[in-house]
Amino acid sequence: MRSIWRTLGRRDRTGIATVCLAVAAIGVSYGATAITAGMPAWLPLVLSVLVLAGGAEFLFVGIVAAGGGPVAAVLAGLVVNARHLPYGLAVPDVVGTGWRRLIGTHVMNDESVALALAESDRDRRRAAFWLCGLGVLLAWPLGTLLGVAIGTAVPDPDRFGLDAVFPAVLLALVLPAVRGDRATRAAVLVGAAMAAAATPLLGAGLPVLLALPAALLTLVGRRDRTPDSDREIPRPNEFPPRGENR
Repeated sequence: MRSIWRTLGRRDRTGIATVCLAVAAIGVSYGATAITAGMPAWLPLVLSVLVLAGGAEFLFVGIVAAGGGPVAAVLAGLVVNARHLPYGLAVPDVVGTGWRRLIGTHVMNDESVALALAESDRDRRRAAFWLCGLGVLLAWPLGTLLGVAIGTAVPDPDRFGLDAVFPAVLLALVLPAVRGDRATRAAVLVGAAMAAAATPLLGAGLPVLLALPAALLTLVGRRDRTPDSDREIPRPNEFPPRGENR
């Protein structure tokens, strides 16, 4: 840990600390939301340690709170966490080997992978990955514990609007993808439309599972057509002067 700390500069360490603080704040909302939904206090705490994936845990709590079965909630969480497969392919050199790989794959998350990929040097990538991953491993359960304590102590947490935390956090998770390329926006819109149309017909949790393959097919189809349909056309001022070679 000392070598990891020395490898990164003060600015990097401050940025990782800020990320962990934000993760802890979301953990407070997660713990309070789980208690508001009527779940036992031990469940969000166990999930925060064993799953360590905010999006999947929020989705699990939301589906169960809406009346969905645990099987649908678990399947939805697994599909959301499938993004960790390409994460492992993107940072194989920083996860470690042997028993360290087990811990490295557990602390692999959006934040640790993003900070690792932002570094060009291998040692700095490894340091950023592990410092952020271990920081989130502490911040997320601690934030969840505080949220559970708040949700348990407040007689009626609903009056504080904690029931709106779950959809607000999911929306915050989706917005960066919506601002991405056209294929991603199309996939998000198709998935949302499919889920909205299926909600009156299916039980809680099933519309999400139905929307995921529809969004995936849309994403693949749109990206297959992107090279031809979205090819950039040079602006008039980008053409070289007459008689000049390119």
